[in-house]
Amino acid sequence: MLDGLRQFIADIVSPDVEKVLFDESDYRLAATALLIHVVSLDGEPTAKEKRKLHSLIETRFKLDPGTADQLIASATRAEGDAVDLYRFTSVIMREVDEAGRLRIVEMMWEMVFADGKVTEFEDNVLWRAADLLGISGRDRIELKHRVAESQGRADKADAAT
Repeated sequence: MLDGLRQFIADIVSPDVEKVLFDESDYRLAATALLIHVVSLDGEPTAKEKRKLHSLIETRFKLDPGTADQLIASATRAEGDAVDLYRFTSVIMREVDEAGRLRIVEMMWEMVFADGKVTEFEDNVLWRAADLLGISGRDRIELKHRVAESQGRADKADAAT
């Protein structure tokens, strides 16, 4: 009994990062899984893409680095188990308003542009995901151009449109 009390106190004083759970109904898990899907489309993510993913997760979801690591690990497992985008977009549709869904599509574009180019396959996946998220084609393209311009890649956005 004393060991149980010690463990309880230890958990309160210094909670184990592994105990932070992001379940399947958490829109942050769904959004991060979409980002991982996008960044993995053209092969193994580069160090630059991994840094961008971490940065986006930490800043947009206001998470500390350890919690962001946990979310990315959980989302990587979820993305690996998924058979389609609907698993994630349906959660986001239930939990996030239109402005939030626009931000998620913008984050996806930021991940696409992280390696400096947009492939037709990435463009197609963004089109499908945005459509499932209820984002118009016009808004999707506008977000693409906005992200491209902010990263100094307007010419590459036009070439892939």
